[in-house]
Amino acid sequence: MECGCQSKITNQLRVEGDIGADPIWCHRCFCNLNIEEVPISNQLKQQLETWIRQYGEWIDWGNDTAIFPNGVELEDKFNQQGMQLTELVREELAGTYIVHYKPSTFARRYANKKKLTD
Repeated sequence: MECGCQSKITNQLRVEGDIGADPIWCHRCFCNLNIEEVPISNQLKQQLETWIRQYGEWIDWGNDTAIFPNGVELEDKFNQQGMQLTELVREELAGTYIVHYKPSTFARRYANKKKLTD
C-alpha cells in the first residue's frame, strides 16, 4: 500500500475514526489509506466500515464544539469497538504489519474543558 512516507510504503498501520475518512491510516505519515487496498478479509472491511460510520455520534453537529449529554459514554463505546476491531486487524495482518489503535478523545476533552469553565 502506498502512503505519503518518503519510501511510499508503510509497515505500520493505525485504526482511527474520523469523519469522511477510511478507518486505516499510515501510522508514520498519517496518510489515510483506501480500505480496499488493505489486505484484510471483506468481512472485516465491512465491520470497519460500519464502525467508522458511527464516528461522531456523540458530537452535537448543530453546535460543533459541544457533545450530547451521553457523549462521553458514546465515545467510550465507539473506542471499545475500535479496540476490538484493531485486534482483528492485527490477527489478519500478523507478521506483515504493525497495527496501532488511536482512540477518539473529542468528547472527553470537551467534557474536561467544560468542567474547567463551570
